[in-house]
Order: sequence, then structure tokens, then C-alpha cells
Amino acid sequence: MHRVGSAGNTSNSTRPRKEKRLTYVLNDADDTKHCAGINCLAVWKPLAPDGRDYLFTGSRDGTLKRWELTEEVATCSATFESHIDWVNDAVLAGDNTLVSCSSDTTLKTWNCLSDGTCTRTLRQHSDYVTCLAAAEKNSNVVASGGLGGEVFVWDLEAALTPVSKSSDAMEEDCSNGINGSGNSLPITSLRTISSSNSISLHPTPPHGYVPVAAKGHKESVYALAMNDSGTLLVSGGTEKVVRIWDPRTGSKTMKLRGHTDNIRALLLDSTGRFCLSGSSDSMIRLWDLGQQRCVHSYAVHTDSVWALASTPTFSHVYSGGRDLSLYLTDLATRESILLCTKEHPILQLALHDDGIWAATTDSSVRRWPAEGRNPQKVFQRGGSFLAGNLSFSRARASLEGSTPVPVHKEPSFTIPGTPGIVQHEILNNRRHVLTKDTAGSVKLWEITRGIVVEDYGQVSFEEKKEELFEMVSIPAWFTVDTRLGSLSVHLDTPQCFSAEMYSADLNIIGKPEDDKVNLARETLKGLLSHWLTKRKQRFGSQSVVNGEVASGKEISTRSITHSRMEIDGNAENDSMVYPPFEFSTVSPPSIITEGSQGGPWRKKITDLDGTEDEKDFPWWCLDCVLNNRLPPRENTKCSFYLQACEGSTVQILTQGKLSAPRILRIHKVVNYVVEKMVLDKPMDSVNPDGTFAPGLPGGQSQHSAVGGDGSFRSGLKPWQKLKPSIEILCNNQVLSPDMSLATVRAYIWKKPEDLVLNYRVVQGR
Repeated sequence: MHRVGSAGNTSNSTRPRKEKRLTYVLNDADDTKHCAGINCLAVWKPLAPDGRDYLFTGSRDGTLKRWELTEEVATCSATFESHIDWVNDAVLAGDNTLVSCSSDTTLKTWNCLSDGTCTRTLRQHSDYVTCLAAAEKNSNVVASGGLGGEVFVWDLEAALTPVSKSSDAMEEDCSNGINGSGNSLPITSLRTISSSNSISLHPTPPHGYVPVAAKGHKESVYALAMNDSGTLLVSGGTEKVVRIWDPRTGSKTMKLRGHTDNIRALLLDSTGRFCLSGSSDSMIRLWDLGQQRCVHSYAVHTDSVWALASTPTFSHVYSGGRDLSLYLTDLATRESILLCTKEHPILQLALHDDGIWAATTDSSVRRWPAEGRNPQKVFQRGGSFLAGNLSFSRARASLEGSTPVPVHKEPSFTIPGTPGIVQHEILNNRRHVLTKDTAGSVKLWEITRGIVVEDYGQVSFEEKKEELFEMVSIPAWFTVDTRLGSLSVHLDTPQCFSAEMYSADLNIIGKPEDDKVNLARETLKGLLSHWLTKRKQRFGSQSVVNGEVASGKEISTRSITHSRMEIDGNAENDSMVYPPFEFSTVSPPSIITEGSQGGPWRKKITDLDGTEDEKDFPWWCLDCVLNNRLPPRENTKCSFYLQACEGSTVQILTQGKLSAPRILRIHKVVNYVVEKMVLDKPMDSVNPDGTFAPGLPGGQSQHSAVGGDGSFRSGLKPWQKLKPSIEILCNNQVLSPDMSLATVRAYIWKKPEDLVLNYRVVQGR
């Protein structure tokens, strides 16, 4: 449930949206780094002879990365991109399967050694999936928990086995929910057969695999743990109790009380006898599941405990959380020591030989010396304290001034991330967005090309915003959010097609300067140019000309409902991408969207292979890019009255209301006044309906005198060579010839009624 305006607010949205949205996420130049906090870690030691170790990181930027580790360096060898919201947890299952879960309500499986292609999307949760647990010795079993109290136990082998062909409901759901099998699903059964292995949002899907549901949580689940053999599952969350389940049946076996706030982290020892829990009440508790009671409480932290990791023998625990600190505690002697303190809350920990990786709300990942094989060594350095057993004992101790000194000042190793964007402002020209990141850097992005056009460094965001202010009025054709640490630009139909500019204002060479350019249409062409090229290679050019947007009935019924669809006049330049809309192929943006089947997906624009169609894309995007059709738009015209200034002797032969495109410049109105002045001139240029004709592009004039660009073809008349100087005023203010009608209306007229413009002859020029 995307209660937050997330980049992937495409499904399960709480607010109804008629049409599917298309979002594109602008990637920073360095795609080998995360650009938002790291929520999860997994260390992988494959049995391969080369003996390399790998670290998987899952981030709030929506991606996972695989790092190849050597003594000195960590190299990003793959980015796993398919989730459309924060990646919240990841676990390794079996020899080479990675399972991840996300706030997009899905689980995804990946081959650890692949180039980042998703092998399957599992949909059963109705809300954010917050945590996962795997059974070390039973590689098939993975449990998932989330908001809304849902806990599911998955048999991966069954979940990943294709359903028999006869059911015709199988979608391979390879890479990003885009089906590779090409089976066509009846449109009617869309919601019941949600993607992948036909897992649906309904309790009883018509066919396919359904996971075991562990029912009993009334509130959100934040932590899960499983024993090695997969016969015991523990869960915790906002109910403040530790629940124990039999994952094979989903039945509850017991619940343990003791914590006074949310349970945020859980660990089980290999046998399943002892359980460790970390809570927002700042306590760590050790439970004996055989005796069904808490045997120790450790007051080590001064704030919420969010992450736990234990030594292999379960003799010591590493803990981290909201107090920015990483502690090591001996569970038997209660001796505790502060390993390090940094400036970010710790979200997850992973032991790796003699070091420990810490994931924080920062985009970098750090490894600290931890003596994981012999933790007693750390205590020999001195500086330890005895953990209290009451939650306030640590807080009281720190008030008394006995603050422990960290053993380590600096990490032994850092995998750097890039600063995430935390503040943004869409500028009035509706093509530039000003951003500020966690490092305080202020940058200017051009969203129709997806690039940074200016890096101002560490300057005042507010001052720069004021400095860049332009008095122009262009409709809001896109929205932006920075939930993923980068700019996500959302396009919703029909609003996105409301903004137009003249080609002259976009400096498009070789296009008549009065041609109107629809910003969303050109942006979509730029985003999908790689896809169009691939599509032409696959299907030949006729597929694009005929616009195979949707099959048969589906699009024809839609076209009837949208019978007012406008065919864009500039069809001859159909697939040409103009320079102001060319996206980088070095750091290409990613698209997040969904079509009629398979649910939402995310992919780089350069990874699209041309097979994607209306099952994957919103039909309106394809209709625009392939068929040149735009939906009916409102408010592209501006009505106004044109009157002589008081005391002016000049009159023009126009009565009543006029109408012209919102983007029309005042200098065109000047030309119109000159043409209409009672001089020796032909009077064929105003239409009975009062729309502008010659000289004013966009007037729906059928007059033969008007060229396609709205200019006179017949050459200048003698009277035009002696043009008098005309000024146009609004609210007694002289208007700049470069202003558009929309700008005058927004910044000078400032009233809901129809705009009134006045004109006068300038004397003495």
C-alpha cells in the first residue's frame, strides 16, 4: 500500500487513479554506487574454487548490488534492478539464490551469479514486506513478514516451478515482471492471476502455488528468524511479543512477553533453543524457548535496537541501532564494549570472518574490526562495562558521565555510496529541477534529458531557488519525488500532455520556429527511442507505422471512448528525437511502470529489448509514441479581450473575445494589432469565431493565406513595411514582447476572469 508518494505508486494504491502511471528515475553518473540508505546485507561465500567472497547490499534506492570482495577492494559486479520501491531485506537460500523483499509488496528471486536479472516475482503480501528469514540447512524454505501482520512461509522449489502449460497461466516473469513466455492471459482474469507463479491478491487463486500463511499477528511484523533446519520460526513487531511458529503448518506454538516496545530484530541459534531479540525499548533479551521464558536482559543501548548479529557459537552478540553505536556483548558474563560510534543509525549487521559489515541510513557500507572468530580478544583491550538489566540503567549511566569510549575510530573498509537527494524544487520553466543532496550539494537537473546541467556545490538552496526564478507560466505536466534518493519523475495522463513550447524556445534547429512541441510527447519519445529501435529491428518498420499498440478489441473500444483523441500534426518527424529530449546512454534513466498484465516493473531504458507491449506499458504511452496520438487536453487556449487604451485614437476592427494558445507571445499580439489597424489592407484575417488566424499559430484558421507555421505566405503588403510601434499593456503595466499569454495571466492579470489586454501606439519612435 503506497501511502507514501513512492516512485512505484502504480499498484495497490489507496487513491484511485484511472490510468497507469509512467515514472522514470534519473540515475547519477556513477551507477556502481547506491544513492540511498542501505537496509540489508548478505555475505555469500560460494563453494567455487576461486575462493572469492561476495557481499549483497539492498538499498532504499530500490536496487540490490553484488560486491566482489578482495583484501583491498570491493568491486560492484552487478546491479539487481526490478523492485519499484525500497528493498527492505535480502537473504541467501541454497547454493546461489538471492531472495529480496520490498515496500512494493513483492518478493523477488535472483541468481546470485547473474548479471542482475530477476528470475521470479512472488506476490502474496498486500502491504510493505519488511523482513525475510531463511533456513541455513533447508535451502527451499524462506519466510516473509510485513505490515498488516502478514507472515508467509515459501517453499522456493514449488514456488519457482513453472505451472503446467495446460493452465496457460504461467508467466516467466523474468527480468522485472515482463513475461518472457508470451502466453496470452485473458484480460478478464487480470487480478486473479497476478504475475509470476499465478500468486494472487485473492486468498484462493484459481491455480498455482500458494505459500503457507502463519496467521495470528494483528499488527505489523518487523523481524523474523528461523532455525537451520527450517522447523522453527520466530516473529516480532508492533505487538511487543515474540511469537513462535511451526513454519511447516503455519501454526502458533507460543508467545513470549517482556519487551515494552516494538520488536525490531531477532536471532535464533542453530538448534533453535535460544532466541535473541532487540527492541525499540532499547533492550536486548535472551529467551530460552525450551523453558518459554526470558533468561537475560541486556541494557546496552540508549535508544532503539534495530540490528543483531551473533558469533557462530551464539556466545556473543553484536548490536546496533538508533543510537548510532555498535556494541559487542558477552551473553554469559554480561560484559559489554562499545566498538564504534558513527553519525548514522545502524539498520543491519553481517559478520564476515574477523570483521562486521554495518548497513546504515547512509548510502555507504562500512566494515569494522570485530574479532568474530575470537571476540574475547576485544575485551582484553579494556574499556568494557557490565550490561544492566533495566532499560533505564544505560540512560542513567550516560547521564552520570560514564560514557564508554569506542574501541575503533575508523572502519577498516568502506564501500562508498553517492549522496542521496533530500530536497527538490521544480522550477517555473517546468524543465529544470533544483536539488540538494545529503552532502549539501545543490544541482540543477534538466528532466527532459535526465542530466545535471549545473553543479553549484554547497550553496544555499533557498537563495539559488530565488536566483533561478523566472516569470513564466507553464502547466505542471509532471510531478517529482525523491523517495528513492534520486529524482523520480511521474507522468500521468492526460495532465502530462498539457505543456507545450515553441520549437524556437527549445532551440530546435531545422524545425519551424512557430511549431508547437508537446513536452511529454517528446520526453516519451526520448525515453523509448532505444525500445523503438529494437522494436523496428524485431518487427520491421510496419509495426511502428501501424502502431501495434494493443491487440484487437482492447484498443478499439478505448479509441471510441477517447474519440476526441488528437493526432499530432507533426507526424512526419514521428520518431525523431530532438536534442532537448535526448537521454544519456552512459547513465540511462530507469522506467517504472506497468501494463495490462504482470504488475509493475523497473528497468533501464537501454535494457528494453523491443518485445515489451501493452502488457508491459500503459496503453496511452504506446498510443503517443507509436500512433502519434495524444489524449484530449484542456486549457491549451487562453481567452482574452483586446481593447484600446483610454484616450488612444487607434481602433482595430475586432469585437468580442479572442482565443489563442496559452504559449502565444505578446509580440504576436502586437503583429495582430498592426495587421488589424484601420489601414489600407485586406480584411480577411479574422475568423467569425474570434480565433486568431494569420500570424498567430494555433488559431484554427482554414484561410489559404496561412502557412503551416502560421505565417503569411503572400509576402509583405506595402502597409506592413511602415509598421507603427505598438505597446501592449495589462493592468496598466507594459508587457515584454517575449511574455506568453499564460505568463501575463498568472503574474500580471492575477484574476480568474478573462484576460483584458490594452494596446497603444508609442509616440516619437
